[in-house]
Amino acid sequence: MGDVRDQGHFELGTPAIVCRWRLSDGGLPLENRHLRALSRRMVCGRAVSTQLVAWAKQHIEWTLRDGSALNPNGVLMIVVDERGQAAMTVGPYEPIGSPSAAALARRALASSREASETGVAPETLWVARGDTLVCGMGVAEDASGAVTLVCDLANTVGITVIREDGVARRLLGGTLDYDEAFLVSDEHGVVCAADAAGPRGARLAEGYERLLAAQKKKR
Repeated sequence: MGDVRDQGHFELGTPAIVCRWRLSDGGLPLENRHLRALSRRMVCGRAVSTQLVAWAKQHIEWTLRDGSALNPNGVLMIVVDERGQAAMTVGPYEPIGSPSAAALARRALASSREASETGVAPETLWVARGDTLVCGMGVAEDASGAVTLVCDLANTVGITVIREDGVARRLLGGTLDYDEAFLVSDEHGVVCAADAAGPRGARLAEGYERLLAAQKKKR
């Protein structure tokens, strides 16, 4: 992967935060949303510094285009160690495939454990229940960039979104009522469950893909 960090020689310590953000044609479609979510993350109990967020923004604007030349539709990865030092690299994108609702729920559970330390879950399980979308996170939790996008997409088409804690755990335990299930991910966008797909998740997935396509038109 190509290093797009340009602050001289340094040795990165143990990773405390790993952000994986999807690219499109060498650009970052959700740039502002991702940076806002980064500013709400925690490193060993301390908030991410404004200097680190500014550094990330500067390098996205100045060096991402060249740094992503080999993988323009890949993934931008930002790694922050326990001392607050950061590195930025770009690698290829690998889709999830056709996962089951249970497989997506397990990913969301792993992400929620990450959020208990960093403050923001990069992947969240959503379900449709009647005319309502249920986002699997607590009302007081900070949202990822992808979650804020999907909430806005749902609002534009008049779909009600509510939050409920424990959605992934209850799905795996067989105690959750739902019509369809999908994952909302900073890296993968909207991924509908192969065994619980439906029109609402598909519509949001299409909206996300249109955003990636719009990024290509800017170039």
